[in-house]
Amino acid sequence: MNDTKNKKLPLLFTPMTFGSVTLRNRVVVSPMCQYASERDGGPNDYHLVHLGQFAMGGAGLIFCEETAVEFRGKKSYHCAGIYDSKHLTDYRRINDFLRQHGAVPAIQLGHGGRKGSGRPPWDGYRQLTADDATRGEAPWQTVSASDIPAAATDPAPHSLTTSEIKEVVANWREAAVRSAEAGYDVVEIHAAHGYLIHQFLSPLANKREDAYGGDLEGRARFCMDIIEAVRAAWPKDKPVFLRLSAVDGSGPAWTLEDTIAVSRAAKARGIEVVTPSSGGIGGAGSATVVPRTPGYHVPFSTRVRAEVGIKTIAVGFITEAHQAEKILQEGGADLIGIAREFLWDPYWTVHAARELNVPDFYSLLPRTYGWWLKRRDEIHHITRTAKNISATPDAK
Repeated sequence: MNDTKNKKLPLLFTPMTFGSVTLRNRVVVSPMCQYASERDGGPNDYHLVHLGQFAMGGAGLIFCEETAVEFRGKKSYHCAGIYDSKHLTDYRRINDFLRQHGAVPAIQLGHGGRKGSGRPPWDGYRQLTADDATRGEAPWQTVSASDIPAAATDPAPHSLTTSEIKEVVANWREAAVRSAEAGYDVVEIHAAHGYLIHQFLSPLANKREDAYGGDLEGRARFCMDIIEAVRAAWPKDKPVFLRLSAVDGSGPAWTLEDTIAVSRAAKARGIEVVTPSSGGIGGAGSATVVPRTPGYHVPFSTRVRAEVGIKTIAVGFITEAHQAEKILQEGGADLIGIAREFLWDPYWTVHAARELNVPDFYSLLPRTYGWWLKRRDEIHHITRTAKNISATPDAK
């Protein structure tokens, strides 16, 4: 699209470029854990259909779910992983399909830390036990910054030694290399929601007395090591994003000011986009101290964007087209991340384009959809117009 056309478009449907990567619009499908992967972490046809429908519906950037950088980093046996090269062909198949339909494929790399070795959310996120082993899902030893369990009833994680930390960082680097080989164009480092990096950041989970603990600089060292490793391994012309819990689930131990400080340090190391979320240390991955009102994370995105001078993704109960456009127009974010609303309406993007009067919004769809739908609507328009004319009384 040329600049003249862009000026006529809503911001939500204005392209954005990061190096060699251009998004056709600002709509982001946020990572959504599906607990549907193969036991070895690989994807299957479910993921092709699940993610493919969002591309066919016009989304600009599509994240697959959080993907573990090593086996013990999975939250359950059913979570995604990219710790084995045998996964790459299947991931590439999905990514080729997304790209074929105009979307940019993205991956969120993560590690559950002490929140691993568990069951899916519909089983209460409970930790695996010896009873699960009889059903083929033996529990495994989780790891964390310190040997503090996520909940009083959970087994204690193993506190990573300094040499083990370096091994985990290396796993992140290898996962980034595999992600590039699998055809992803964007990688996001998951440092939120109470998972391993967040466990190092939070003083509630990190009681270390070495270089990876203590003050904010020490607690953020693990995160910075991972950013540096991923950024060095990732193609220079493609962006690296970072997701942070702007505030965590247990009150003032982690504040927005801490998030701003970490975002500044991350930007200096090559992070181009921050996704401010919330919660996780004090409970489940979705735990938050923020009331869940529409756009409840937008104030965090606004502050990080303004004070750090970095692009942000706004997330959190964004469901309406005009709501998303207003966030962008008011400087609350550069991109809009949507998750569960896409589960309800995979074609949210094209519906939003129609609502915001984007010219030829049908072109967001595959031609085999858009051509027929446009023709149908034109016929309906002619029919409605004819009915209105015939119902109008003759002028006297």
